Amino acid sequence: MRAQHRLILPLCVSALVSALLAACGGGAQTSTNAPQAQSLSQQRADAATGTTTFAIASTALSSDAAGVQVQPKFHVAPVVLDTPDDRDAAGSSNSTLSSPHLQAVPESMRQLSTRRLTLERIRAAQAGADGGTVANATAVTTYTPAQIRAAYGLPTLPSAGTALTAAQAAQLGAGQTIYIVDAQSDPNVGAELAAFNQKFGLPTCSQGSYTASTILPLAAASGSACQFYVAAASASGGISNTAPAYDSGWATEIALDVQWAHATAPLARIVLIETADASVNNLSAGIKLANAMGPGVVSMSFGAPEGNWTASANAVFSSSNMSYLAATGDNGEAVQWPAVSPVVLAVGGTTLTYSGSGARSETAWSDTGGGISAYTAAPSYQARGVPGITSTPAARSVADVAFNADPSTGEYLAVISAGSSSVNWLSAGGTSLATPQWAGLVAVANAMRAQAAKSLLGAPHTILYGQIASTPGNYASAFDDVVKGADGACSTCGARTGYDEVTGLGTPNGSSMLSLLSGATIAPMPPSVASATINGQVGVALSFTVSASAPDPLTYSLSGAPSGMAIASTGVVTWSKPVAGTYSVVVTAKDSKTGLSGQGTYQVVISAAVQTPTQAPVTTSPFPIPIVIGNIISGEAGSPLSFGTTVIAMDAVSYSLSGAPAGMSISSTGVVSWSKPVAGTYSIMVTAKDNVTGLSGEGLYAVIVAGSSTGTGGGSGGTGSSGGSSGGSTSSGSLTVTVPPLKGTASVAFTGSITISDPSASNINVSLTGVPLGIQAMPEGTNIVLSWADPVAGSYNFTLQVSDSNGHTVKETVTIVIAN
Repeated sequence: MRAQHRLILPLCVSALVSALLAACGGGAQTSTNAPQAQSLSQQRADAATGTTTFAIASTALSSDAAGVQVQPKFHVAPVVLDTPDDRDAAGSSNSTLSSPHLQAVPESMRQLSTRRLTLERIRAAQAGADGGTVANATAVTTYTPAQIRAAYGLPTLPSAGTALTAAQAAQLGAGQTIYIVDAQSDPNVGAELAAFNQKFGLPTCSQGSYTASTILPLAAASGSACQFYVAAASASGGISNTAPAYDSGWATEIALDVQWAHATAPLARIVLIETADASVNNLSAGIKLANAMGPGVVSMSFGAPEGNWTASANAVFSSSNMSYLAATGDNGEAVQWPAVSPVVLAVGGTTLTYSGSGARSETAWSDTGGGISAYTAAPSYQARGVPGITSTPAARSVADVAFNADPSTGEYLAVISAGSSSVNWLSAGGTSLATPQWAGLVAVANAMRAQAAKSLLGAPHTILYGQIASTPGNYASAFDDVVKGADGACSTCGARTGYDEVTGLGTPNGSSMLSLLSGATIAPMPPSVASATINGQVGVALSFTVSASAPDPLTYSLSGAPSGMAIASTGVVTWSKPVAGTYSVVVTAKDSKTGLSGQGTYQVVISAAVQTPTQAPVTTSPFPIPIVIGNIISGEAGSPLSFGTTVIAMDAVSYSLSGAPAGMSISSTGVVSWSKPVAGTYSIMVTAKDNVTGLSGEGLYAVIVAGSSTGTGGGSGGTGSSGGSSGGSTSSGSLTVTVPPLKGTASVAFTGSITISDPSASNINVSLTGVPLGIQAMPEGTNIVLSWADPVAGSYNFTLQVSDSNGHTVKETVTIVIAN
């Protein structure tokens, strides 16, 4: 079998940097407005024996672009919010049918600019030096993740620990990766995410970091659990071991991006890429790193005014198997990079009104960015025939789509100041808020497409403008067409029927949008039912309320209940005359519409204490004893593992573990840590004991530790071997190709690399002929990395030829030896 493959790799300031290798097969999405590259799913597919060709071209930024500085696009209402209640902590969706939180803005704070407002500035009550949007409102409305999901029609969240089918997990983004690219650093981002998850009942994320030794592309994301990683980008698009400096503004942006990408796609892997500063040069390096890490969605909540430099900057958006999204800005009528790039989905903002029931209502947010580019030609998808586009445009128009962005109708954000451990809550907005939520939506669509064995979306414009917006029934189903509001006084600055520059095609109707993007039907989620331990006394009437949630009315039943115990239609369990003993009672909640059921186990412990005849019944409502929400945690052997537990309690609690492997411990704050995990699956029972009442609750955590991703075999680099029979370097002029010995063991994952050095070349062509079936070839920096998941014993030869723009050529035979 013969095939031909092509790669485009960028050179920046005479130095090779990594990009994407296209492997066998055709049919990849392409755009005439960006460099061509084939899909990463194809790139990682087994290479057929044939010829693989790499074309390495120069895509250096223009000097005008390299030094341009971008700004984060977040807004924050000028008030520190009351701490949210715990109604969502157990059921994930208990706030769904409630009105959003409304809190007054102190009169002394109303003149603060909301643009890039931080907790520190709110505390200091400083007026915004940058001017801009002022909080004229006397009160701020703030939405929970569950309320946002309900308002936009996204699939309801199940409780943590609920067993999900693969299709249900896909609706939460399982198996997909969202890359958050931001400048500077937020050292508290992990703790902020953990606090956000615990407060709103979102899945816990295992946390880690990537270092310069991390092998790229990354291994596949978990198909069942959230993973959160941080990586510092080097100036060349690799991974640096040095974290960028802290900046309170960018730290707020980082926290917002991570928390709301996770809230929208709660089982997706999130990779935060932090760059050394906010220059276009360094942020482009962060995007290059995302490209090298593998397929997914890149969320960019930053921007700079467009200029004649944007065409060169657009070259970084080179992966056709990556979806790139960017905020349109917060300066009203204006066009910004990277949103203006034709292959980037430009996300504008709205003002949201939602009461907890019925349909949402939206108007264009007055400060959302939008307009017609002065430098970028109109892409083919923005053509006459799209609703609202009545004539053939000459230039690119932004926005493409929109989401809630007004800080006066904001969304909860957990923030921890530098040097502190206290969590504060803010009401966040800006097109910075809209962008990661659209990124989460695209990640979920990709997960659903993967379940249907379809390719990833890549640039979604053609589907959004063509298959959806240009089909009347699809447009009305998938989009809420925002027709009111404006971001300026110009003739095109107002929202109108169909496409407009302020809100693009509109905001998403979640389930319908996902169905059309993925071609799959939304799978209903089962009801979520919390488990708990209930304590009572002989002869004293017992009553407690089951914590359960679902989008539809529920019916309840009990199994294993003692005589006399009953459950009402409201979920209240009663037992008028408890008898001493311990009872395991299973509560089943059935969705009256879908017929799906969820279960929770209540351990009812009745003691034989003597009670007075007039003692009042023991009542437990809504959360009388600690409730520990179980979860599934993923880790890797040898990599330190840490995760927070989710507990709802009336008082402070103490923690303990049972069934934990050697070396695992839990802190007084409920954080479980294991410095040297060992591969395997572990069932860990977390017990939380109320320090005042003495009541205890338990939750089961399934900890799955995979084997180390580090490859085996000898040779240079230690993670594999590569090279010909004897290995070594071959040079021709400035071109040097180094092929160390390639050796491996049958049935043991193999990795090795070939190094190419050519500092004076403007382009390099590499061809691999006769590569054995099963071997994958991917670029990593200046290396060509070869990997074989399940090698077969034998000796294999293929031909390597490297040519550069200076007329130099190196050709040699490479041998891979796989021993039994």
